[in-house]
Amino acid sequence: MFETRKCEEQTRKWITDVVIGLNFCPFAAREMKRNTVRFTSFEQEDPAQCLQALLDEIQYLDNNPGTETSFLLFPGRFPDFMDFLDLVDLAEALILREGYEGIYQVASFHPNYQFAGSPPDDPANYTNRSPYPMLHLLREESVEQALEHYAGNAEEIPARNIQVSREKGLIYMKMLRENCLK
Repeated sequence: MFETRKCEEQTRKWITDVVIGLNFCPFAAREMKRNTVRFTSFEQEDPAQCLQALLDEIQYLDNNPGTETSFLLFPGRFPDFMDFLDLVDLAEALILREGYEGIYQVASFHPNYQFAGSPPDDPANYTNRSPYPMLHLLREESVEQALEHYAGNAEEIPARNIQVSREKGLIYMKMLRENCLK
């Protein structure tokens, strides 16, 4: 059994130390500082219940414009990355089916995240290796606005993140994430 508050604190630390600390997402710091990021832990593994939780989060965001983005955490669930990817596919289909395409998008993170074609020990996988399996709901309009004001080339962000991870190395990336779990 996972303690909800601790899981959310560890996830906040991961976002602060890894995502913001290594500048994987140049837009995350602002929202964390503004306290407009919502964290919700969900303990079910049944895909239908997980999708209902995602729909509940979408409705929460619809009704709370002051909350910019939401992380739905699944601590202790979906230990197998491929099973988690099935949930991600279902989540994206739900967004489409419920008429939220262009309004929200889903990003995914997992402790065993592995990019297609990369070996499991590639440090680049740590750009998406989070403390827990999670779905991240983002407002499309906010993403577009952030990209308009971004000084760099947004298309280069993923390649830069991979380069930074590989330069830091596997041991460093692994340690950085593990420190978030303490």
